[in-house]
Amino acid sequence: CPEVAAGFSTPRPAAEIQGTADAALHGQGRVVEQTGSDVTALYLEAGQLALELARETGCRYAVLTDGSPSCGSSFVFDGSFSGKRVAGRGTTTALLEANGIRVFSEDSIGDLDDLLNKPGSAGTAA
Repeated sequence: CPEVAAGFSTPRPAAEIQGTADAALHGQGRVVEQTGSDVTALYLEAGQLALELARETGCRYAVLTDGSPSCGSSFVFDGSFSGKRVAGRGTTTALLEANGIRVFSEDSIGDLDDLLNKPGSAGTAA
């Protein structure tokens, strides 16, 4: 969990992206806890830590939990804390993908398996 690496506690208040992950990466969106606290800086730090680890280990693929404001890869919540899902990705996912690391959700592990076992693939996930 990238957030734990950045110092978040477990459990912690729910958080959602207001705007998009890409906007947050460029200082134009934010991640806010249900308490109202702006935790954008910690979410961005979490993504940087994940990216550093991925680079150190030669990681090309990541499996992250969908729906998370950090790890979502196909959906996140809309920022209103109403439970409404929207297509989008989390801050860590956006940063990893911007740096060439392909992200899969826990529901798309089969797609990653297919990719790794396709003829001509490197055949190894990191």
